[in-house]
Amino acid sequence: MKIAIVSDSHDNWTTTEKALRWLKKKRVGSLIHCGDVCSPSMLKEMSRLFRGEIHLVFGNVDGDPYSMLKAKEKGELPNVVFHGDAGELNAGGKKMAFCHKPLPAQGLSLSGKYDLVFYGHTHQPWEEKVGNCRVVNPGTLAGLFSKATFAVYDTKTDKLELKLVEKL
Repeated sequence: MKIAIVSDSHDNWTTTEKALRWLKKKRVGSLIHCGDVCSPSMLKEMSRLFRGEIHLVFGNVDGDPYSMLKAKEKGELPNVVFHGDAGELNAGGKKMAFCHKPLPAQGLSLSGKYDLVFYGHTHQPWEEKVGNCRVVNPGTLAGLFSKATFAVYDTKTDKLELKLVEKL
């Protein structure tokens, strides 16, 4: 199973749409968003274009989480799963956790419960090993302060790839 990991899309529909269309073409089935979608309208567009499950944690500039939750309640975000500040996902025999900021990500990785921990916030792609856990930041989908990037993880091969949006 292939899972996309994105963060910090910051209402940049141009780069987000390009990435989502590529994910659709490559038949990536699920998406983890590590926060800072920003607006409810952006999340609605993401949900419309990407039909697989979208697992979302809130970031520090998600300005109206209440409206996002209300849109879910109204049936406008049928494929979005909200996880609050941190989420967990078990897929393909891998235990994953995800959050927005680096410090909680470090705490999750040190717990010893996860194979992978994903986070965002810094806008810089990063990967490190903490014990047996891979800790990964996919960068910024918006392209703020660095090039627009995201990651794709294959649970079958345990391969993680960083994707540069401008090269799609």
